[in-house]
Amino acid sequence: MSHILDTPINFLKGVGEQKAELLKKELGIFYFRDLLHHYPFRYVDKSQFYKVNEIKDENFYYQLKGYIRDFQTIGHKQSQRITAVFYDETGEVELLWFKGLKWIKEFVKSGQVYTIYGKPKSFRGVFSFVHPELEIYEPQKTTNMIQFESVYNSTEKLKANFLDSKGLRKLCYQLFEKIDGRIEENLSAEVLALTKFPSKAEALRMIHFPQNQNDFLKARQRLVFEEFFFFGLKLLLSRNLRDKNVKGFVFESVGDYLTTFYKNNLPFELTNAQKRVIKEMRKDMATGRQMNRLLQGDVGSGKTLVALMLMLIAADNGFQSCLMAPTEILAQQHFNSFQKFLANLGIQINLLTGSTKAKERREIHDSLLTGKTHILIGTHALIESAVQFNNLGFVVIDEQHRFGVAQRAKLWQKNSIPPHVLVMTATPIPRTLAMTVYGDLDVSQLDELPPGRKPIKTHHVYESSRLRVFEFIRKTVKRGKQVYVVYPLIEESETLDLNFLMDGFESISRSFPLPEYAVSIVHGKMKAADKEYEMMRFAKGETDIMVATTVIEVGVDVPNASVMVIENAERFGLAQLHQLRGRVGRGDDESNCILITSDKISADGLKRVKAMTDTNDGFRIAELDLTLRGGGDIQGLRQSGMPEFKIADIFRDEKMLKYAKSVAESVLAKDNLLSLPHNAMLLNYLKQTSYGNKQWSRIS
Repeated sequence: MSHILDTPINFLKGVGEQKAELLKKELGIFYFRDLLHHYPFRYVDKSQFYKVNEIKDENFYYQLKGYIRDFQTIGHKQSQRITAVFYDETGEVELLWFKGLKWIKEFVKSGQVYTIYGKPKSFRGVFSFVHPELEIYEPQKTTNMIQFESVYNSTEKLKANFLDSKGLRKLCYQLFEKIDGRIEENLSAEVLALTKFPSKAEALRMIHFPQNQNDFLKARQRLVFEEFFFFGLKLLLSRNLRDKNVKGFVFESVGDYLTTFYKNNLPFELTNAQKRVIKEMRKDMATGRQMNRLLQGDVGSGKTLVALMLMLIAADNGFQSCLMAPTEILAQQHFNSFQKFLANLGIQINLLTGSTKAKERREIHDSLLTGKTHILIGTHALIESAVQFNNLGFVVIDEQHRFGVAQRAKLWQKNSIPPHVLVMTATPIPRTLAMTVYGDLDVSQLDELPPGRKPIKTHHVYESSRLRVFEFIRKTVKRGKQVYVVYPLIEESETLDLNFLMDGFESISRSFPLPEYAVSIVHGKMKAADKEYEMMRFAKGETDIMVATTVIEVGVDVPNASVMVIENAERFGLAQLHQLRGRVGRGDDESNCILITSDKISADGLKRVKAMTDTNDGFRIAELDLTLRGGGDIQGLRQSGMPEFKIADIFRDEKMLKYAKSVAESVLAKDNLLSLPHNAMLLNYLKQTSYGNKQWSRIS
């Protein structure tokens, strides 16, 4: 029998078909349940009145009580507006309205006491309120009114149909009246007893209609815990099911391939971090359990060498390996370095990309089927159905967030028993957070750079110093080195006053004319073949300067490039700035990263730039990024498959994330597949929801 919360939203009083369609399109609210989980994004505290002379902060909401005078209408027709002066015994502020003028004219009377509520603006030391909430002050009503009022996200289309925050709050109130407490609990009695959180019904009522700050905090804690708990539970349950049902190949021995490579071909001494993660993975691959491991490490930390050595262990045990890279140039780069590393070892490596000729492609297919090929490196071409292996035992996915789940799934299907899987990323996040968020993966971390690698020097300069930067570029190119210049936009924007790539390309071309300087251009709107061509020209040293957008964040490895210039650096996230910086510093020469910002950089922008100039450590950068972002945008990590939640925030609520995971672990420690009766409600809720669907390790 369906639950009342599964009732279509058009059956709620005051909605109807037209508003229901708007709620679906604008907010994704289809059923009563969806409205129940459309949480307020802030609250209005109307328990306190301020005096005019207490207004100090433009970022704070104030409620004032006083009188209105000097009421006047200015302008004509479309440009008409109303101004007035609001005052109490301590001072005065200006009021301003551009909309609803007819109502304002009828509502405001001389000598009447009013309350206003809003956020002030300051201009030349004078505070004003634009479109404040305005009500007649009634002492007897004030004592009974809701003091802590929820505010909901809405849209212009909804507001035009009386579904602004106030309208949505009214719908929520009617919904609670209709369902009359019939909200099913989804946490087991054991979990509720352990956590001592309020029930689901109490939490939902308090998040929408809190009586005070304490109500809100208790409700939010319960709902944040719930999101994290079920997310973690599904990841861990998936892992338990995989361990039970999915067997892996056993790599028992270390043979001649790895031993010879280690003794004769290893280009430099392994770092302690590389030794540690190789040991972790060897242990995984010897257990008979399929390995699913995330390897995260900073740019230049040696992830590829770790992957190569594990491929040699696979070859020693009679298995083939493959490495899938997101771009053709990166695949070519891996192929070249592998050939160099494995010279004279008798290991056959093949490269398969979209550019591979038909004849060569047929030869590679035959070589794979006979087992002659030990290692196959390629792009999306690897997942084509025509590509079949003799005995695929180990899969490496480089910059894995660039591939979709369905694409990665096809690699699993290349063998009857799934191969061991290693996914690699150069976007680091703190280890404790990684182990919590990616609970269905084992996490390895390379937190040490190879000895002798020179740190990249990072400099912050303002736009007014661009000529000095150009002179530095000129000297760099004359020394035979190459330079990246990165812009945030391709074309000019009407809304963002940024230097855009095409203008930058023209400026660079004028400042560094042919034949003395050769300039490449690369951006996301180019055809893939053209982009690869330009990147390859730069990699071969045929061009001196590459003007690009962030498409070069992951990809080309050019040891001869020693300078990275980033225009409008304040517009980039820390993770992205660090990735871009990692494009240089790959050769023996000293490398520099120059961050050019507006002369009027914001305080937050300045903090990000300072973080970049203070450290080269990617994991330290990640920690700073979390601190600076707080509960806000997680753009820099969303590209890596970071989950999204309705109310929880993995950065702001990191402690609760860890606690929820620990509770999920304790539940599964007693009942690893949630098969006992008292956990049936947890299992049912998991089946009904999409918690944890975006899993890093779940490739099928």
